[in-house]
Amino acid sequence: MTLRLHAITLVVPDYDAAIAFYVDKVGFSLIQDTQLSAVKRWVLIAASPDAPTHILLARADGLPQEAAIGNQTGGRVGFFLHTDDFDHDFKRMSDAGVAFAESPRVEPYGKVAVWSDPWGNRWDLLQLT
Repeated sequence: MTLRLHAITLVVPDYDAAIAFYVDKVGFSLIQDTQLSAVKRWVLIAASPDAPTHILLARADGLPQEAAIGNQTGGRVGFFLHTDDFDHDFKRMSDAGVAFAESPRVEPYGKVAVWSDPWGNRWDLLQLT
């Protein structure tokens, strides 16, 4: 029996705005977008079409979930996007309007820069050494 992480949930205010940001600006792939009810969809994105782990974009439902938008990890970087070509992806994402909180820096584990989605979720763009 093999276990693997299939998906994590990212609570967002709007499905289409989240798809537009993560697919059109960040460069993720839209894996699935299925209407489940009049207001609920199953929206999976991934860093690439063949990535084994996905992000489920879940539209906030109610005040407690709305309060978590952009702060699901308490203000810390909670998501890590690995790249094999940091400089290329940093420029591509910057040119597309992704907001980087800092200039790239080199750490013992690799090259990194923190960026945020429009709702405040913090990510690392990371090329491991």
